[in-house]
Amino acid sequence: MFTGNHRNGGATFSNGGNSSSNYSKGSGLYSSSNNGNTNGAKVMTNSSDKQISSSLNSSSKSISSSLKPKPRRSSTASLNNVKSDSGVGGRVRVAVRLRPRNAEESVADSDLPDCVELQPELKRLKLRRNNWDSDTFEFDEVLTEFASQKRVYEVVAKPVVESVLEGYNGTVMAYGQTGTGKTYTLGLLGDEDTSARGIMVRALEDILAEISPDTDSVSVSYLQLYMETIQDLLRPENDNISIVEDPKTGDLSLPGATTVEIKDQKTFIELLRVGEAHRFAANTKLNTESSRSHAILMVHIKRSLKGKDSALSNENGNLSHSSKKLKPIVRRGKFVVVDLAGSERIDKSGSEGHTLEEAKSINLSLSALGKCINALAENSPHVPIRDSKLTRLLRDSFGGSARTSLVITIGPSPRHRGETASTIMFGQRAMKVENMLRIKEEFDYKSLSRRLDIQLDKLIAENERKQKAFQDEIERIAIEAQKHVADIERNYADALEKERLSIERECMDSTEKLQQQLLNVQGKHADGKVGFLLKDDGSDKMPNSEYARLLAELDETKQLLQNETLQRKTAEEEIFNLRNQLAQWKKLEAVKSSEIIKLHKMLEDESQEKEKLEKEIAVLQNQLLEISFEADETRRLDVDESGKLSGDLTSLISQANHPSIKDFEDGEKPSMAKLFEQVGLQKILSLLDAEDADVKIHAAKVVANLAAEESNQEKIVEAGGLTSLLMLIRSCDDETIQRVAAGAIANLAMNETNQELIVSQGGINLLSTAAANANDPQTLRMVAGAIANLCGNDKLRVKLSSEGGIKALLGMVRSRHPDVLAQVARGIANFAKCESRVFTQGNKMGKSLLIEDGGLPWIVQNANNDISSIRRHIELALCHLAQHEANAKDLITAGALWELVRIAQECSRDDVRSLAYKTLTSSSSFLAEVKRQRIDCR
Repeated sequence: MFTGNHRNGGATFSNGGNSSSNYSKGSGLYSSSNNGNTNGAKVMTNSSDKQISSSLNSSSKSISSSLKPKPRRSSTASLNNVKSDSGVGGRVRVAVRLRPRNAEESVADSDLPDCVELQPELKRLKLRRNNWDSDTFEFDEVLTEFASQKRVYEVVAKPVVESVLEGYNGTVMAYGQTGTGKTYTLGLLGDEDTSARGIMVRALEDILAEISPDTDSVSVSYLQLYMETIQDLLRPENDNISIVEDPKTGDLSLPGATTVEIKDQKTFIELLRVGEAHRFAANTKLNTESSRSHAILMVHIKRSLKGKDSALSNENGNLSHSSKKLKPIVRRGKFVVVDLAGSERIDKSGSEGHTLEEAKSINLSLSALGKCINALAENSPHVPIRDSKLTRLLRDSFGGSARTSLVITIGPSPRHRGETASTIMFGQRAMKVENMLRIKEEFDYKSLSRRLDIQLDKLIAENERKQKAFQDEIERIAIEAQKHVADIERNYADALEKERLSIERECMDSTEKLQQQLLNVQGKHADGKVGFLLKDDGSDKMPNSEYARLLAELDETKQLLQNETLQRKTAEEEIFNLRNQLAQWKKLEAVKSSEIIKLHKMLEDESQEKEKLEKEIAVLQNQLLEISFEADETRRLDVDESGKLSGDLTSLISQANHPSIKDFEDGEKPSMAKLFEQVGLQKILSLLDAEDADVKIHAAKVVANLAAEESNQEKIVEAGGLTSLLMLIRSCDDETIQRVAAGAIANLAMNETNQELIVSQGGINLLSTAAANANDPQTLRMVAGAIANLCGNDKLRVKLSSEGGIKALLGMVRSRHPDVLAQVARGIANFAKCESRVFTQGNKMGKSLLIEDGGLPWIVQNANNDISSIRRHIELALCHLAQHEANAKDLITAGALWELVRIAQECSRDDVRSLAYKTLTSSSSFLAEVKRQRIDCR
């Protein structure tokens, strides 16, 4: 036996043992109204009971007749069997729960039978009219006084919790007379007995068990609706929270409510305990702790579905599965638990004074809820949703996109039969309400950008690793080739030297032998040892033996010469072979060089791939910025104009933008210049110093529009408008005002005289400070446009650099917004053109101030930008920078030479293409580098 008295006026729920109810199902006392006598005596306590009895009589007959043709569902069916009823897939599900008699009812009504009889196996409830007749009603679930808290949660709330975890919105609500156990069913904490825990505690326990702490989040808000004011139960001082409706989506939000992120069950129970302590309650005749406010628990669930299939809801409400692999998807579900204050009759509750006023407010809000449900059940074209804050908060629960379960709580006492009948009829009407369930899914652009950044970092690290390994391999191959060539040359030289020495030595030996033989012959002739034969004619004659020896020596010498000749030929062949080997090594070196060139090309391809990825990241970040900007713009609320001056100015602007029919008939062109005639420039400029921010914005917009016409610029400057605009940028922190003022200054800066005035009054420093503090792309675009106009003045070139104007212009590229980058590129082109003019006029100047301020890397990087408005300005700036010989070395080092060659070959503009070719062919530095790298710039 479990007994709960949690602000239920002594409501007792039994889980076992003897029931406090004393009726018997076998008794003939509870016969059905369809078979009983409808003409029997009827005892009613008052006139209102008679009306309810008559309405019940007619409604029960219609309900019984409409239910007869329907097939009976099995006894195991419950609220979670939603998909089995194909015709009512999104219908509000209603369960009825009977409270057992409390101690007071057991004494006072001991002789009277219960006014209701439950048939849970048939999901029916019989409401007694009198001792003979009763009305029968069917519900989605019928819970007796013996039903446990766990059973109630499983059939009422668990299907809704499962839907919320899948991305739907869900609502669980309790409705009934005061003291029938609504708070016990929903909000009991179960400190002493865990089996007595209510729906709130059990639902969050299941939610925390299903989510992932790393990627998912759960946050909770706990509110009460008291006397038509929404109060924060977690922060009592926040006692008047407003309801805000998104004009685009129609979703409701409570921006002032405290939201606490939940990580564990203990924290949630502590929050519930704090909230219950701050909830209003009072002692009435029907309940010792009667709730005097509607309690609303909101649980927001955010789940990340990376790499999983997501179910999307189509327009017919059916679920269609589409695979979204590797796309970061976020599902947002909202689970709302509503503990309504009990309806009560003043004569029974005994409310008086402030308690009476509370009862009136409760009954009014419940009446408004009943009217909305009646309208939805009858498909009425008008639903009075704005009659009460309660109906506005529950707009999504009834007739919206949420999955809703309603539990109505009733008591058995026959004294409260009228209230019980009213509660039953409320549940019957709620069962006719249809909701269109929709999953709330969205892409997580921040997660996608973060993941792409991580992938980019990995690719960059991998590319750097490969590049380093590639460089190391190139160095190793080059060292090995040099070493090999050196070895070959050394071996070749050694072989030649050895061969030369050998040949020289052999020649010397042969020469010495011949000389020795010649000396020997000459010596023999001198000594007269050899006899000569005298011929018949008297001449001398050599002996035959000596002559033969000399011939033999001569033959030997010839043989030696032949051998020397052969050896020389052999040496020459060896030299030829060595030369062939050297040629082969040179060919091998050429092959290695071609491989090195291929590797260089691969490195360039890797660099291009890296740049492509960086551009894709930049495009995604730009898209994210645009989406964020559009979201901020849609959330911005229009503020009503206040004050006479603001009203006059707004009306005049409206007249200028939307001229009357009479103006068009007269043929006059509508113009902002009409403000001169109707208001006067001094009055418009005086509004720039107004206290109201909206007035300042309107006035600055008018001045900006007037400054767009050249004829008005001189008048604005003479009247002090330029000084007022600069003071506005200096003194105001509102980014909207700074954006409009910068736009007006940009229009005035189109005039050369005004440009010098802007600089003399410190405009460069003010615009640089505004650029550093601004984050909005539109503000940065206006500031960049103003500085870009100043960059076109030759006289301001040095001041723009010294006062930080160029660095501020380059600093705005952090936005990566295409419009901002286009204005930055225009300013750089104007500044480079000014420097080119100064150089052409023969004035001495050193290196470009653009290069000194660090602008060259960004210029080279964006010279071939995909966006034409950026690329054409950068190409022109690069050509002008290249005309000055002092910049050539920096341009070559930064890789600008290749971009100049590309511009000279591929640029779509003839004048820029000709300028690039002329610059390349007239600069000695560029010509030398082109010749060294063998670049064809034709």
